[in-house]
Amino acid sequence: MKILVTGGAGFIGSAVVRLAVARGHHVVNLDALTYAACLDNVASVAQSPLYAFEHVDIRDRAALDAIFAKHAPDAVMHLAAESHVDRSIDGPSDFVETNITGTFHLLEAARAYWTRAGKPDTFRFHHISTDEVFGSLPDDPDALFTEESPYDPRSPYSASKAASDHLVRAWHETYGLPVVLTNCSNNYGPFHFPEKLIPVVILNALAGKELPIYGDGSNIRDWLYVEDHADALLLVLKKGEVGRSYNVGGENERTNLELVQTLCAILDRKRPKPNGRYADQITFVPDRPGHDARYAIDPSRLRDELGWRPSVTVEEGLEKTVQWYLDNEPWWRALQDRAGVGARLGVRA
Repeated sequence: MKILVTGGAGFIGSAVVRLAVARGHHVVNLDALTYAACLDNVASVAQSPLYAFEHVDIRDRAALDAIFAKHAPDAVMHLAAESHVDRSIDGPSDFVETNITGTFHLLEAARAYWTRAGKPDTFRFHHISTDEVFGSLPDDPDALFTEESPYDPRSPYSASKAASDHLVRAWHETYGLPVVLTNCSNNYGPFHFPEKLIPVVILNALAGKELPIYGDGSNIRDWLYVEDHADALLLVLKKGEVGRSYNVGGENERTNLELVQTLCAILDRKRPKPNGRYADQITFVPDRPGHDARYAIDPSRLRDELGWRPSVTVEEGLEKTVQWYLDNEPWWRALQDRAGVGARLGVRA
């Protein structure tokens, strides 16, 4: 299969690219290389004859048309997106432009290409989204997001992703474009951009800085190891039912405070401080606007229909993640040095 992956130099996209190439698929990585993208994320496959890179913005319709004509993909996996909630609060326009307008242009380019090709049934447009489009859950272990959960986005980021989900469904219903959709829980793992919660905690801890936690740390998230997510996405692309949506969850709920305390304990073992414990650096900061209390996914459709379950527990995944950051300082140090990123660390957890 030849797969066009948008956002393939980002965190989740690069995991998809690496796994797809490892499984023998031809991959065209389309990325605008904005602040969170890094071609080092795909360096391990960059010399493969199965891999190609195109420096293109999904808002550029003419460039998209040229890419489809040049590469003739069998499928699109659409991961390119602005994805940081705090950035969406500070500057929502980029999220509207990329996540909504960009998705529109990509859908139109894909539809035009699919139509010219005779509308083959084998073509797929896989749209990758987030559980944040569903809003917030009560603190009840029986309450879970399902594929039928009503949309209730509460930040500019989640609203822009909700809009893109609706566009993809509309292009299927109106034009017959063969689409599948997935909504995932919080991802973590290697190559995670250094301003997200888990990397912030690891890197601030190592630097002797405060470990900031919003509110009282009681917000709950379901954590999904990124390589498990990539495996699920490729499975949905191959076997998912056209027009259907699948929730991808890690089945690993933790409060933010529990998560940070676990990371501190791992660091205490792997790189102990001369004096004290890393947890001594934990501080609580004012909550951000519209901070959802709890996300948790019911992945039973994906499990029952396609046979997928996560393979990594949060304890195993956090051990692997901490070790990866300890072993890959040049990677994260280079990203920290980019303009505007280092200044955000320590206040954006």
